[in-house]
Amino acid sequence: MKSTCLKALLAFATLAVASPALFTPGPGSGQQVVLNGQRFDAHSGTVEGFSLDLDEKRLVQLEDQDPMWMTELEKIQLKALGIKFFDVTDAQDLGSNAALRAKSTPIYPALSAHEQVTSVIKTLSTDGPRANLEKFTSFRTRYYKSETGRQSQEWLLSKVKEVAAEAASPSMQSIISIEEFEHSWGQHSIVARINGASDDNRIVIIGAHQDSTNMWPYLPAPGADDDGSGTVTILEAYRALLAADFHPERPVEFHWYSGEEGGLLGSQAIAKSYEAQGLEVYAMSQYDMTAWVKKGTREEVGIIVDFVDDSLTKVNKQLVDAYLDIPWADTKCGYACSDHAPWSKAGYPSIFTMESTFPNANSGNIHTANDRIDISDEFSFSHMLEFSKLAVAFAIELGGSI
Repeated sequence: MKSTCLKALLAFATLAVASPALFTPGPGSGQQVVLNGQRFDAHSGTVEGFSLDLDEKRLVQLEDQDPMWMTELEKIQLKALGIKFFDVTDAQDLGSNAALRAKSTPIYPALSAHEQVTSVIKTLSTDGPRANLEKFTSFRTRYYKSETGRQSQEWLLSKVKEVAAEAASPSMQSIISIEEFEHSWGQHSIVARINGASDDNRIVIIGAHQDSTNMWPYLPAPGADDDGSGTVTILEAYRALLAADFHPERPVEFHWYSGEEGGLLGSQAIAKSYEAQGLEVYAMSQYDMTAWVKKGTREEVGIIVDFVDDSLTKVNKQLVDAYLDIPWADTKCGYACSDHAPWSKAGYPSIFTMESTFPNANSGNIHTANDRIDISDEFSFSHMLEFSKLAVAFAIELGGSI
C-alpha cells in the first residue's frame, strides 16, 4: 500500500514539474500559479464571493492509483492538465458493495414504446432551452464554492419547480417530488422524481451537472456547453414528460449535480447515499455537453464506450437509431470523466452520452470565459434537441409506462 501511494505521489510530482502548471512565488499576494502558460494571482487572502481554500487538503483518486492527499490548488493544476479524478474525501467507501451489486445486472428488454416516445418528442422545443440557458449563463460563474454558484442553483431549483407547476396535471403533481440534496459547500444538487406506479422500485436516472468553472476558478465561467447545455437539455425532457402525463412503472429521477468540476462531488454524495440506503438503480444516463457541432464534421451523438455499462450502452445506441435524426458514434472519455462514473463505481449500470466524438467536442472553449452561446454557430440548439429526444426515449423505454 505504502509503495503504491509513494509511486502515485512521484507520478504526480513528475507531472507537475514537466507541465506548464506550476506553483511559484509572485509579487503582491506573494504567490502565483501558472496554468497552461497563464499566470494568476493565487490570492493568499479570502476572495469575496468564494469559499475556496487553496491550501485545504483533499483526498484524490487517479486511475489505477491509491488515493493521495493533495491541496485544492493541486486539484486545480490536475484539471488544467486534463487529468481526470475523483475527490473521494467524503466518499471513501463508495462502491464497498459494488461487487455484490454487479452480480444482479439488469437484463433490458427490447424497445417497445415507439408510439408513446414519438408522441412526446414531437412536443419538444428549442425555445425553452434557449431562454433557460441565456439566464443560466448570465451568472458570472457557477463554481460550486462561489456565491453566484449558489445563486445559479437556487434559480435552477425555482425553474424545475416552475416547470412542474405549469406542465404537470393534478394527477402528475401527486407523484412528483423536487428536493435539494444538500452539500457542505453550499451549492446543492437537485433531484426531481416521478414516482413509479408498480412495485418495481428500481430507479431510472437522467443526470447533468449544473456547476461551471474557468481554468482558474475565480475567473468568469458562463459554462454554456459545459454543462449548461446538458442541464437545460434534460430540463426540456422533464417538461415534455410532465406535459404528456407520463406515469412510469419504475421511478424516474432527473438529477442536476453540484461540484462535478471539483472531482464529481455531488454525484458521489448522492450515489453514496443511495448505496447506503440499499436503493436499486435500473439505469443511469449522464448528459455532459450536448450543444457543439464542429465545423466540417458530421452531426452525430457521441456514445462513450469506456468505463460504462456495456448492456445499457447497447440500449442507448438502439434509442438513437429508433428516435433521433442523427447517427451515433463510439468514443472514449477516460477515467472519472463525468457524473456517471460514481454510479459505475457503486456497481450501478450507468452510461454517458455527449455532443460528438471526444476529439470533435468543444474543447477549445470549455473552462474559459468563451464557453458562451454566441461564441460560434457551432453552438447549436437544434443539436441539443436531439439529446432531449434521447432523454425522453430513455425515460419512457427504461422507466416503462402505464
